[in-house]
Amino acid sequence: MQVSSSTILPSLQLIMASEAEKTFQRFAVFGESSSSGTEMNNKNFSKLCKDCGVMDGKTVTSTDVDIVFSKVKAKNARTITFQQFQEAMKELGQKRFKSKNPDEALENVYKLIEGKDPATTGVTKATTVGGVSRLTDTSKYTGTHKERFDESGKGKGISGREDLTDNSGYSWGKGESTFNTQLKVNFTPLHLHHGSLGTEDPIQLRIAQEDGQRNT
Repeated sequence: MQVSSSTILPSLQLIMASEAEKTFQRFAVFGESSSSGTEMNNKNFSKLCKDCGVMDGKTVTSTDVDIVFSKVKAKNARTITFQQFQEAMKELGQKRFKSKNPDEALENVYKLIEGKDPATTGVTKATTVGGVSRLTDTSKYTGTHKERFDESGKGKGISGREDLTDNSGYSWGKGESTFNTQLKVNFTPLHLHHGSLGTEDPIQLRIAQEDGQRNT
């Protein structure tokens, strides 16, 4: 008994459609945590067409893909089912393989998408090259920025951003200023000369000293 090619082709398409459905499901859930894989949005449909080579940029463009998606989906729907996906592949197959009849074109499209997974190449990764490397090298920081990191490059947290209290009575900020050093070296406590003042506050000492200089 001779079996016609018209009988073999639909059977082959059923097998290939089964494999295509697995690809459909993998792309349908890509980046969509709430998707069950039974429906696919336009973004993932376009990705499938691009990643699998259905969209070649010449015979099938991104515009063609968007038009076909809108054509096969239900009115007001945002996704398509696998059955609607098959209709879309028939449409795109006739564009992609113009020299083939519709059945052969669909078969060739199924071959393109069979066993394919969503491509993850081209995902942006953080880099530390060139100018970025210099900007993130804490050993090259100066001034107050340098104070924010320890020798290992680890941030000091709040201690690196705020001045800590020094209870020595003279030091202000992170280092002892020249002004306060001069106060300790050159000033004689005013209570020895100005008994009415009764304080050793550095600011008031400086003011009192300047007033004394102006009056001499």
